[in-house]
Amino acid sequence: MERNPFVINFGKVPTQYISRELLIDEIVQELTDDAAQNNCFMLTGTRGSGKTVTMTSIEKIIAEMNDWIIVRLNSERNMLESLVGKLYDSREFISAFIDASVNLSKFGIGLNISSKAPVADIESALEIILKEIGRQHKRLLVTVDEVSNTSHMREFASSFQILIREDLPVYLLMAGLYKNIHDLKNEKNLTFLYRATQYEMEPLNLTLIAERYSSVLKISYEAAMEMALITRGYPFAYQALGKYVWEEDKHTVTDRVLLRLDEALSHYVYKKIWSELSETDKWYMTHIVQKESMPVSELLEITSKKQNEFAQYRARLRDKGLIDVSTHGIICFTLPRFDVFVHNIVKERMI
Repeated sequence: MERNPFVINFGKVPTQYISRELLIDEIVQELTDDAAQNNCFMLTGTRGSGKTVTMTSIEKIIAEMNDWIIVRLNSERNMLESLVGKLYDSREFISAFIDASVNLSKFGIGLNISSKAPVADIESALEIILKEIGRQHKRLLVTVDEVSNTSHMREFASSFQILIREDLPVYLLMAGLYKNIHDLKNEKNLTFLYRATQYEMEPLNLTLIAERYSSVLKISYEAAMEMALITRGYPFAYQALGKYVWEEDKHTVTDRVLLRLDEALSHYVYKKIWSELSETDKWYMTHIVQKESMPVSELLEITSKKQNEFAQYRARLRDKGLIDVSTHGIICFTLPRFDVFVHNIVKERMI
């Protein structure tokens, strides 16, 4: 039996991955340009929007270049110490340099050189290592997935700001939810992040989705486009719908397929998104999902609210990627079958 080409695992690049080639090419070009203007890049979007997969694709391209070193960090751990430790393990020339020139025994890294006093400050040690990386005509790309506003992340970002001021060969690529990126940027000592290049994970092209569905599932383009419209270009929904239609004998969208899709969206993504909303956010969303789109004036009328009362929630829901307000005076929800999810939540509350 042929293996299902669609998967709903997070993080791994699926077989039927639709690449965000333009975005990836732009970031890779910026990173590798000899006269690079930016050292920091951010990918933001909702859960399941393809941030991690896009970051992984960029890492794979950069990893093929001999003059680059890539280190992945976790924002929940001591990032400076982790970075130095991973650099020591990454390349022979770095470990040899540290063993010969820098005593990092205080941090449990490298050999204990009796003739060298232990380095007391990990940030100073990192500067020394980065200068050696520069002398070797190499560059360092640090990637951080699932960025959150932790003390370790704030400490690392502050140090990174100093490193780029010193014109050291270090670059940072971060991926995170809208709120987490926003909170980090608003830290009083980290406003330099507002100057960093930020990319939002926009919906996948529906034509590309339809073409892929038609080719892989061996169905008509018209049927494939109907499937694409269901996904609304949301990467997780593209994978999940493809997976469940593949498992149908006639490769068609059935009630069973839609039920399984709704269960997957709810379990893997929507319940978590919903839990992070305030009660007022949720209340507004129960009204917004009543229609595919509606005038803001109609929403204000049915909620008995004024424009200024709704403004902050409008901004919050937009920044969370839940509503589209790009058309003046019109509001609509963005995530596929989110109306079904919300209606089910409301029914459960009534039971």
